[in-house]
Amino acid sequence: MDMDIELLAPAGSYEALEAAFSAGADAVYIGGSQFGARAYADNLDEEKMCRAIDLAHLQGKKLYLTVNTLLKDSEIEEQLFRYLLPYYREGLDGVIVQDFGVLELIREAFPLLHIHASTQMAVTGASGARVLEELGVKRVVTARELSLAEISDIRKQTNIEIESFVHGALCYCYSGQCLMSSLIGGRSGNRGRCAQPCRLPYEVFEKGKRLNSDKTAYPLNTKDMCTLELLPEIIRAGVTSLKIEGRMKKPEYTAGVVSVYRKYLDLYRENPENYQVQKADLKLLFDLFNRDGFNQSYYLERNGRDMMALRNEKLTSDRQDHIQPLYQKIRDRWISEKLQTGIDGRLKLEEGRPARLTLVYGSFAAEVEKEGIQAAKNQPVTEERVRVQMEKTGNSPFCFQKLEIEMEDRLFIPMQVLNELRREALGRLEKAVLDAYRRDVPAPERKAGSRMRGRAAGTGQEQDSGEKRRELWGSVETFAQLRVLEEMPGIYGIYLPVSLFAGVRFYEETSKTTADLLKKGKGVRLALPHITRAGEDGYYMENLKKLAEDGVDGFLVRNLEDFGLLKERGLEDKVILDAGMYTMNGCALQFWEKQGVFHDTVPLELNQKEIRRRENAGSEMILYGRAPMMISAQCLKKNLDRCTHSHAMLSLRDRMGKQFPVACCCDSCYNVIYNSLPTSLLTEAEAVQKAGCASYRLCFTVEDEKETRSAALRFVDAYVYGKKADEEISEYTRGHYKRGVE
Repeated sequence: MDMDIELLAPAGSYEALEAAFSAGADAVYIGGSQFGARAYADNLDEEKMCRAIDLAHLQGKKLYLTVNTLLKDSEIEEQLFRYLLPYYREGLDGVIVQDFGVLELIREAFPLLHIHASTQMAVTGASGARVLEELGVKRVVTARELSLAEISDIRKQTNIEIESFVHGALCYCYSGQCLMSSLIGGRSGNRGRCAQPCRLPYEVFEKGKRLNSDKTAYPLNTKDMCTLELLPEIIRAGVTSLKIEGRMKKPEYTAGVVSVYRKYLDLYRENPENYQVQKADLKLLFDLFNRDGFNQSYYLERNGRDMMALRNEKLTSDRQDHIQPLYQKIRDRWISEKLQTGIDGRLKLEEGRPARLTLVYGSFAAEVEKEGIQAAKNQPVTEERVRVQMEKTGNSPFCFQKLEIEMEDRLFIPMQVLNELRREALGRLEKAVLDAYRRDVPAPERKAGSRMRGRAAGTGQEQDSGEKRRELWGSVETFAQLRVLEEMPGIYGIYLPVSLFAGVRFYEETSKTTADLLKKGKGVRLALPHITRAGEDGYYMENLKKLAEDGVDGFLVRNLEDFGLLKERGLEDKVILDAGMYTMNGCALQFWEKQGVFHDTVPLELNQKEIRRRENAGSEMILYGRAPMMISAQCLKKNLDRCTHSHAMLSLRDRMGKQFPVACCCDSCYNVIYNSLPTSLLTEAEAVQKAGCASYRLCFTVEDEKETRSAALRFVDAYVYGKKADEEISEYTRGHYKRGVE
């Protein structure tokens, strides 16, 4: 059994980092001044970050930097290299990334730096993990929603390291697939600024009937996870890094949680067959923080009401009174004392020879000699006096865990000599340790332009052509919407969701519909599920190659797992990346081009100016539709009513009275929460077309036949026939087209 298991702690500040190491963490993950998913934490500046990297290495620990947000072109071109360079030199152990453009730049510019794929990439299976492994990614942070069996499957099929969350907050949405905070308030979770609207109250309705009450008013509010009792199963599943969530929490919380998990990880190492958790330790974790109790995450169950904090009970005053003494106890135990690393030393004092001090820390050693030993004329120095002086390590990162002193009788040595001996030896040992992690400066930064515009030369405006401008696709979710669009002139082609044909006759029904559309002169593409889990692709994946031969000219891919599955079948050139497979910067576009993918969807969080500056020769832009704000493994229907194993449409109503449609997608067992209003760029046709996109898309979700026909006709007139639209559809949003995100 491999017991090289890492306990990984969050650090939202330098003090929290020290607390984590003191309490027993093997590594910490922490944000710097830029590009981290916790923009509001007490993130470290360059000087503190370099000091933190050194502290980790002097402790025999590791430090991972979070660069787990999406970057804009200006950031990745002008800032990222310079931002990472000092940390790379210092010996940073790894970088946690979400953005494939960031991954691309780090692979090129910092080849010795380990890359960890963030949970924001929503890796849900072995095929997606294999894609990353082939790219040289060292570790994958699995989607929180995975079961033990799914993690075990990734472990068996790859050699990539697996990091999984074991304690702390759970997002309601698959990480990286949430636009709720972004679209409601402009604070993007993909940019580290999530406002957590999922923690607010909502009313839930189905066909006008309310499914929840005031006692279950928080339907998107997940309990915190605590998997202390599952540690053996998690380790046996193949997880090599046990990750604790909580970079926004206090150092006392970090130290308290780490100390408990350290205790039980050590107990499991010593006696795996008799692993038992004491109730007192569970209570300690409960008292430190919880949301209406704990759950054991998704390791043993797909979803369920018992995972939710539907009441969202606030901390009571009694609880507040109780937590302060607990925090003080933790502070006294783990935080108040200076953090120093234990070393072994040997001091030899002989008359007529220099004093010699040898220090050893792991594989590192330092030795210093100093003249100054004399025969004692009066009172000789005692071993006890020498030991007291030598153990005054003060501000050094080291302290003696063992110090052997070999000295002759009746010697005298000035205390100043001992001080100099100690200081110089400690300094040399520190330098030896840190030098082992230092890296040479990589090749000079290339011009950003060499990484950009990989798919076509020139600007988006130069790529604009009348022919491309008229390629307007429609995406449907229902047969009613399909019937409207298949007969409409000006609609170039249609995206068919595979769920529309799910079942034993998937190939036959899809092939027949494809043939019918081709006869009507329509192009056909298939939209794959938002999330694909192990074993859930069976009804469509094995048929995609045949369907491509039948005339399907592309597959809309929304997750890394489906991309990996298509790549294994040689279909990567048929991939169209959806907006949730983010291509926010030119480096990301170049990355996907290298993977054989030439078509993507313009990200929904870019504004007009950013889109115009972007290379769009292979891109499709969404002109109309309710944006998917959340993709969740939880099910509102199941949690508040009952699971009927049939597709249902619900709605969420917030405190402002806005209604958000919710689709229960039973074939792949997830919910999609859509925006309360459709995004519409109907009156922006002239400006949009200057971006030079290859094609455009209308996304129909909850519209009936009449609504579908009305909207589609107006967009065909504006974008295909060039008729000026003087007014928008009745209720709409521009999304981020005008405002963008910070």
